[in-house]
Amino acid sequence: MPKITLNKTKFFNNLDIIADKTKSKDKIALVLKDNAYGHGLELVAQMAQEYGIKKAVVRTTNEAKIIKKFFTYILVLADIPQVADATIRYTINDKTTIKDFPQGTKVELKVDTLMHRNGIAMDALERAIEAIKHQGLLLEAIFTHHRSADELSSEWFVQNELFTQVKEKAKALGYEELRYHSANSASLFRYEDFDEDMARVGIAAYGCLESKASTQKALQPILSLSASKNSTSQLSRGERVGYGGSYVMKTGAKVSNYDFGYADGFMRILSNNYTTPNGEKLLGKISMDNSSFLSEAEEIVIFKDAREVAKLAQTIPYEVLTSLKADIVREVIF
Repeated sequence: MPKITLNKTKFFNNLDIIADKTKSKDKIALVLKDNAYGHGLELVAQMAQEYGIKKAVVRTTNEAKIIKKFFTYILVLADIPQVADATIRYTINDKTTIKDFPQGTKVELKVDTLMHRNGIAMDALERAIEAIKHQGLLLEAIFTHHRSADELSSEWFVQNELFTQVKEKAKALGYEELRYHSANSASLFRYEDFDEDMARVGIAAYGCLESKASTQKALQPILSLSASKNSTSQLSRGERVGYGGSYVMKTGAKVSNYDFGYADGFMRILSNNYTTPNGEKLLGKISMDNSSFLSEAEEIVIFKDAREVAKLAQTIPYEVLTSLKADIVREVIF
């Protein structure tokens, strides 16, 4: 079976770097949505609790329930609860949905400051706050999301200024004590003096932050993926490997088949175009449940850094990581 290992030492190293930027562990809200970016929701939550992280961000109520025992604060980004839960906060992404939240729900209002995805318009802030009060909801925070924090552009500064305007308006309406937050991983590492109430940190914690605007080379990928051998064949020069026979053997060699394919999250675009960190060449097309490599090893490491895979697949490390299926065996190492 394929296997994922999570390196706790590297994870804690990344959190040390992040805590140095936020100036406090208490300001780190670890993003654990989508199975902790493919790393394993409960395993990462356990490690985060051990480190001292008290805040988490997830996508759904179900994810929140799974990790509820590990954190004192959880923010759900994209769900509406059936009943209010005192330990879970919910995001309001659209003012028309305010009426759907049960009375007493703790909520955080998202404001659109350029992303033009989720969030209410800036000029609708006062009306949204009034609707939240009328619905009997408990407003705890106002936040936004950066669209270009990882790019060399002025938009990060523009959004910060727009969010400052949002904060000033909310405070003028009597909401001085709310939490205010906007920083994702890329945004956090652009600050020289971080001063928000918390940072929502995902990809940096997992060691795969890529940014044209800021770099943090000391961050280390914590996930490594390996696969076990199913079989080995002695092939001759000229014989063809896999579906369509797209790879032709250049010389006689032993070829082994390993139990990791596109059904597990191995992107098929990498067919005939991938070499493992230890030099084993992928031969032919990636199959649903297995892939062939020029190797005789009982186990091979498929990748140690999702960023390297992403470059070959012409995508981003987020997609590589979240493509990894939840039923792959995961374990923590030191």
